[in-house]
Amino acid sequence: MRILKKTLKIIVVILVLASIAGWLFYRSLLPQYDGNLELSGLDNEVEVHYDSYGIPHIFAEGQEDAYRTLGYVHAQDRLWQMEVMRRIAPGRLSEIFGSALIDTDKLFMGLGIEEASQKAIDALDKESDAYKFALAYLDGINQFLESGPTPIEFHLVGIKKEKFELIDMYNVFGYMAFSFAMAHRTDPLLSSLKEKLGASYLEDLQIDIDPKSTLIHTTNKDSVYEQIAGNVSAIVEGAPFPTFEGSNSWVVAPEKTKNGKVLFANDPHIGYSQPSVWYEAHIKTPDYEMYGYHLAGIPFPLLGHNRNYAYGLTMFENDDVDFYREQNNPSNANQYQTPDGWKSYTQRTKTLKVKGEDPIELKIKSSRHGPVMNDFIEGISQEEPIALYWVYTQLPIKVLESIYTISHAESMEDVERGAAMVHAPGLNVMYGDAQDNIAWWASAKLYKFRDSLNPKFILDGASGKDDPVRYLDFSENPQAKNPSWNYVYSANNQPDSIAGILYPGYYLPEDRAKHIVQLLEPENEWTKEGFSGMINQNRSIVATEVVKEFISAVPADGFSAEEQKAYDILREWDGSNTIDATAPVIYNKWIYLYLRKTYRDEMGEEIFDQLLNTHLMKRLIATQIANENSIWWDNTDTDMKESRADILKAAFTEAIVALQAQLGTDMEKWKWGKVHTLEHGHALGNVKSLKPYFNVGTFEMNGAREVLDNESFSYDETGEYPIKSGPSTRRIIDFSDVENSISIIPTGQSGNPFSKHYKDQAEMFSKGEFRKMLLNEQEIRNTAKSVLTFSKK
Repeated sequence: MRILKKTLKIIVVILVLASIAGWLFYRSLLPQYDGNLELSGLDNEVEVHYDSYGIPHIFAEGQEDAYRTLGYVHAQDRLWQMEVMRRIAPGRLSEIFGSALIDTDKLFMGLGIEEASQKAIDALDKESDAYKFALAYLDGINQFLESGPTPIEFHLVGIKKEKFELIDMYNVFGYMAFSFAMAHRTDPLLSSLKEKLGASYLEDLQIDIDPKSTLIHTTNKDSVYEQIAGNVSAIVEGAPFPTFEGSNSWVVAPEKTKNGKVLFANDPHIGYSQPSVWYEAHIKTPDYEMYGYHLAGIPFPLLGHNRNYAYGLTMFENDDVDFYREQNNPSNANQYQTPDGWKSYTQRTKTLKVKGEDPIELKIKSSRHGPVMNDFIEGISQEEPIALYWVYTQLPIKVLESIYTISHAESMEDVERGAAMVHAPGLNVMYGDAQDNIAWWASAKLYKFRDSLNPKFILDGASGKDDPVRYLDFSENPQAKNPSWNYVYSANNQPDSIAGILYPGYYLPEDRAKHIVQLLEPENEWTKEGFSGMINQNRSIVATEVVKEFISAVPADGFSAEEQKAYDILREWDGSNTIDATAPVIYNKWIYLYLRKTYRDEMGEEIFDQLLNTHLMKRLIATQIANENSIWWDNTDTDMKESRADILKAAFTEAIVALQAQLGTDMEKWKWGKVHTLEHGHALGNVKSLKPYFNVGTFEMNGAREVLDNESFSYDETGEYPIKSGPSTRRIIDFSDVENSISIIPTGQSGNPFSKHYKDQAEMFSKGEFRKMLLNEQEIRNTAKSVLTFSKK
């Protein structure tokens, strides 16, 4: 008995010591939001006042001190996010996540982003403030690496901290640019469809095809093009990082506001993740002030405002990626045909490191158009080399200078000058200021092909006839400055032309744009409160038009009682997508089945599934259903010729049966919030035991695809709609009361799971609520929850 008691005491002591050790370890991982720290390189003391949501307000005597401090505080909240983001473009994810991401690393290694980044750094003006401030920011990150705690993710994954360099910053830019592009998913797919089905089928897809245009023919029709599209799509969809998807923004002039000053709204749509994309920070020095939204590892904010002006971004959705089929020399596979004869491919070798496995040597050829994708996309035949032409890597990269110029502007002209520096990715730069100016610029290097050439198909690389004819000057880009209609907006839709040409792109359908115009046009008394309601609008005006077309095409004859009830619910629907609504549950299941019954028989399962994840399919929903005579209606798997009414009715009947099996026979319980949900996934959240600690959610959500509250999802057989992307922030700046402007981000300011700011905005975000963006110095000092002071080491 005495031995047992002694043993129990020892066990208790061990457990207590283990608990103390665990507690001390936990405490050591917390971000430091108050107290005093030393930083080398500072000229003067810097104060960081943290508000109620953990947002740092940095007060410094000089900008270099401010950016060095920003680097430190950004890293202590987001170092893991910085680490993952900087590894994407150079193909270094497999080093920490293992073999599951080999294909992702091969793709990004092959694109040549890292090489393009180095060229940009070599050309950067080393005397510029942009360069100096960027280095100060990096120094702040690296000082945290040396003296700050190591994030828990580093311990779990088993990686060491590495110094951050300027090339890491540029690599993040490169990943962002690639993420915006839709052509890498779509162009090869369309080429495969044309080869498989012919031009008549593509006419109804509304891709501006000339039926008489010549397409390069191949003897391997279902291989190369389809595999490129499928593999790239699968890589992007399955990667552990957010993709940049769409966005809304609108800015109204004083003539349309109640208080007689400019109102600005912006909500960029990006893949949801934890931590969320943006890190907020407010910098104030005697000569500079900006409240900004920063990407991981980037010193200058892509979104921002101060008392004088506000700027934001949406995705332009222009086409800056093209695919060229090269022709190899039959007697020398290292040469390819050009208008000037045979030329040798340039070649580079990359080493791909894989956790727990031997490294992989990747040999990549490049033609004059770009890297040959056959070398880094698995399963593609080497007989038909396809080169990727991407504007981002073809022209000098000036993204850092651009963002610095925009975030340090003193006039509208400065912002325009910064916008003109960006050649890729395509961005809509939105602007409003305290001097009553509003503006929008489509920022990208646009280029023109010969007449009748459709760049949405694989192009001929050998002849030179399919090369760009000329690059457009920035003055020819779509833009509007202080227009007579007193507002500017962008919802990723097709822009008007200034240069007299159709700008090739993968624009989203008119749904959101149409709704924005309908709301803005008649109203001249807009307020901040009105904008906050508008940015959370979840009603689809196009969906109700689709339903009207369905009701017209399919009379309510021969329906069962349950089908009739569902039919009536759709007929009476106002298009709202709220968590307690039944109509969107019926509508989206029916839409998926209508698309499946319309396109899958001709396309095949694999191509149909790929097309579902493109912007093109979103554009087709309304136009196809209105086209009674479309060639696609006939089901080629049957002996009869089906009509539009046949397909739509069959899809509707099947939808009701499927929903009864999924959700039960009581239609009153078919609620949108039960199937339309949001979970913010962390890169380690795929590990079941870690998921509860790293992921945030799940939340039932209002909104839907292509409404102003754009909560995007994919269609599949399940009838579940887990949200993939949506507003990465909602911001509203009111220049009649700029210090009370409002915002929200999806989860929280900190990426540290032990921080109280890891998810303190998630509930508010899911409800469409806002919080204040503090700008008044005295208010910030009076209400700060903590103060962290940095002095010179």
